[in-house]
Amino acid sequence: MTGSSGWRAGELSLIDGTGEVDIAPRRADGTLRPARIVWIVRHGDAVYIRSVNGTTAAWYRGVQTCHEGELNAGRLRRGVAFVEAGTHAGEGSGLDDALDAAYRAKYGRSSSAVTRITGDVARATTLRVGPA
Repeated sequence: MTGSSGWRAGELSLIDGTGEVDIAPRRADGTLRPARIVWIVRHGDAVYIRSVNGTTAAWYRGVQTCHEGELNAGRLRRGVAFVEAGTHAGEGSGLDDALDAAYRAKYGRSSSAVTRITGDVARATTLRVGPA
C-alpha cells in the first residue's frame, strides 16, 4: 500500500529501520553526484533529511541544483525528489520539533552529532524526501 507521500509501507519500514542512507543528488545534466551518508527520519508517512554541516555541505548545495537524486537505504535504491521543509519553508516550528524528537529517538539523546542535527544550522536544511 502506498501512503500519501508516495512511499510504500515496506519502503517506509526499511527506511525507518536504516540508520544511515546514501544520498546522491542529480546534476543539471542528469548524472549523479557522489553519494553522501546522511541520517534519515520518518514523520508519519514522510521521510526527512538534514545536513549536519548546514547549507555549506557539498551534497546539500548539490541538491539545490536539481532537487532530484537517488536514495540508497539497505536493499532499497530509489529515485527521489527533495522538497524544502521546516520553519524556513513556512511549515512552522511544529515540524522541526517533531523531527528533532525523531532524530533523538532514532539516534540517541546524548551524542554531539544529535545535538548538531537538531540545532538551528541543520534545521535550516530540512528536506522532505519523496519518491520521484
